Amino acid sequence: MILLWAVPVPFVAWSPGQTVDLAGRNGSKPVVQVSGLPARQTRGEVRMTTVSVTSVDSVLSFSEALVNSWLPDHDVLPRDVVYQPGLSNDEVRTSEMKMMDTSQSDAVVAALRAAGQPVTEVPMAAGVSTSGPATNVMAPGDLITHVDGRKVSTPADVQHEIRAHDVGEPVPFTVERNGKARNVVVTTTAQPDNPKIPLIGISVTNGYRYDTRVRFNLPEGIVGPSAGLMMSLATYQTIAPSDLVGDLRLAGTGTVAPDGTVSSIGGIQEKMAGAERDGAQVFLVPAGNCQDIAGHKTSMKLVKVTSLRDAIASVQNIRSGAQTKEVPHC
Repeated sequence: MILLWAVPVPFVAWSPGQTVDLAGRNGSKPVVQVSGLPARQTRGEVRMTTVSVTSVDSVLSFSEALVNSWLPDHDVLPRDVVYQPGLSNDEVRTSEMKMMDTSQSDAVVAALRAAGQPVTEVPMAAGVSTSGPATNVMAPGDLITHVDGRKVSTPADVQHEIRAHDVGEPVPFTVERNGKARNVVVTTTAQPDNPKIPLIGISVTNGYRYDTRVRFNLPEGIVGPSAGLMMSLATYQTIAPSDLVGDLRLAGTGTVAPDGTVSSIGGIQEKMAGAERDGAQVFLVPAGNCQDIAGHKTSMKLVKVTSLRDAIASVQNIRSGAQTKEVPHC
């Protein structure tokens, strides 16, 4: 019987993780560090929430799985649902860090736009094939401003200009990396399935140019995309012309797109438990997660959000003493 309790099972446990006040400080530095605009502090809190998860290189025993299935605000999920089979801890970590980088970039763009700051869309190299001609010439994150001397404004413009060249022809590009322009040349190669179509081995998406610089000084170990909404709200609070949060103790979760759209995430109950444990009064819930918390009892005010602007308006209404019906809720 003792051996049965210790047998490893193919599951992982989710439990309430740490929360981080993004309006506060991490050591000597503000968590949200802004340059290029005046930075505002607040007396309140803007907490991102996390889930504590069994790591990919750890195992869950039968007894641990059983206990976590009984405990409130804990979950046990099949390992293959959480982690792609065959990936190492380093590979999972790298993937999660990339998601966090993207989440932070999108959060900053959404916040700047909500605050009325200028943001310009520019084609960006999202990926560079290690076997393609652009490897060691371009890098993911490069903003592409010109192709063969012609200004490009969209990913479609970049593709059009590349395809205007012959296979094997050198193509000049102007790219921006870390705010500095550089001229590079990439010689096209043929598509594997169509030898007449030129390519340079990059994928292109929308990138963004703006003058304000925002750095997130988060504690080590926090990765993934689900704090986008709260990072965006904290950035907005820092650069907004007036104090949004005041004395409120906010927490929440949700991904955020560059246009401010908020999407649902996993682990909502664990995140709510962590926020309530750490004293949050208001919790921002992505609209898509409302069904996941039906009947869930909490002392926090649960505010339903579909966008960053929704979140800002709801916080303003709560601070002004608006009636409950004026604040969307789950």
